[in-house]
Amino acid sequence: MKAFYIDVARCNGCHNCQIACKDEHSENAWLPYAEAQPMTGQFWCRVEDKLQGSAPKIRMHYISRLCNHCKNPLCRSACPAGAIDVRPDGLVLINPAKCVGCRACEKACVYGAVFFNEEKKICQKCTGCAHILDNEENELYRLPRCADACPTDALQFGEEADFADFIDGAEVLLPESGAAPRVYYRNIPGSFIAGCAVDPDEKEVIIGADVRAAVGGKTYFTKTDDFGDFWLNDLPVGKFRVVIDGSAVGYGISVFEDVASKGSVNLGDIFISKKDGENA
Repeated sequence: MKAFYIDVARCNGCHNCQIACKDEHSENAWLPYAEAQPMTGQFWCRVEDKLQGSAPKIRMHYISRLCNHCKNPLCRSACPAGAIDVRPDGLVLINPAKCVGCRACEKACVYGAVFFNEEKKICQKCTGCAHILDNEENELYRLPRCADACPTDALQFGEEADFADFIDGAEVLLPESGAAPRVYYRNIPGSFIAGCAVDPDEKEVIIGADVRAAVGGKTYFTKTDDFGDFWLNDLPVGKFRVVIDGSAVGYGISVFEDVASKGSVNLGDIFISKKDGENA
């Protein structure tokens, strides 16, 4: 079975995959695989900018989103016209000749990967560039345009058996849907909690303070760096008890209760004096 493999750590946000997809399918009909994609309103491959935190503790990563070519596609189950098929190689296609434009597949897709063509009155989505893969006359160009255009190999395509090492430890989006998606992601950054420890009297940062965040019986540790900053990275979703403990370097303790990690949190400047005790 073929699938897509995306290493988020390699993606630099160039949008080449998105542009190449648009170039291949906009106003180009590749029948019987797909009618032409409209110039506007549809991105069968789209790059989403993911901004985490708040200034100055900000991090950015990029997620390429496309049809997940699911093993159990919810779109196919919802289609009353039998217009959606799963090919032997795993690609999921909407047959434009059978589609009746009811948009049931669009509503059923939890990934927002199905689009409605207002002019043609049919639903459309990523085909995995099946028209290219099936072109046996061109052996040198047998990749979907998005994967072929990626300059960093962040987005790759191929047989699951050949990418077994990548799949091991990878994740899929919305696994709880039961669709069994076949777009595999690695290195999606988790949420973080960050801040800066500051001595309010000396107006200096505090270096080497212990920082810990506890949730559900598990504790994450770090220290403030040479700039007084700390980052607790790749945290699960939850409400943390965060403690900035300056005891080892002659300072007090500051405690934050119920810090929600979802979406990442910048606690800002945290003032801790050299006196004993807690300063919230």
